[in-house]
Amino acid sequence: MKKIIVLSLLSFGLFFSGVFSTQEASAASKKSVVTVAKNYIGTPYKYGGTTPKGFDCSGFVVYSYKKVGKSLPRTAASMYKKGKKVKKANLKKGDLIFFETYKKGASHVGIYIGSNKFIHSSSSGVKVDKLSNSYWKTKYYGAKRI
Repeated sequence: MKKIIVLSLLSFGLFFSGVFSTQEASAASKKSVVTVAKNYIGTPYKYGGTTPKGFDCSGFVVYSYKKVGKSLPRTAASMYKKGKKVKKANLKKGDLIFFETYKKGASHVGIYIGSNKFIHSSSSGVKVDKLSNSYWKTKYYGAKRI
């Protein structure tokens, strides 16, 4: 009987340690994608660009996530079909932020970095902007957690 109780407690402990380490690993990935992305501030914009020589918005996001071991589709619209929807009030670092810019639907993407800011590759290159910026505020389309 003692063996059963001990084994049950050990199994219970192992189960919960796996659950918590998975959550911590997920949080670490999101934190590190922000760290990775910040390394490319100032990188020039390049239409279709997917490397540090030049990024478009989705190329920048795909590249940053790939550096932390996560694969994403190539375009903002296809990224928007992935992950879990997140309300603006519940954004966490590493969430994808989508905007409706030059066409209907998600056409621009960035990475939320906290404090109402996101990092993205715009026509002026990789930079940080506020979600409350007069331009981006009117173009906000939604957010996803990968």
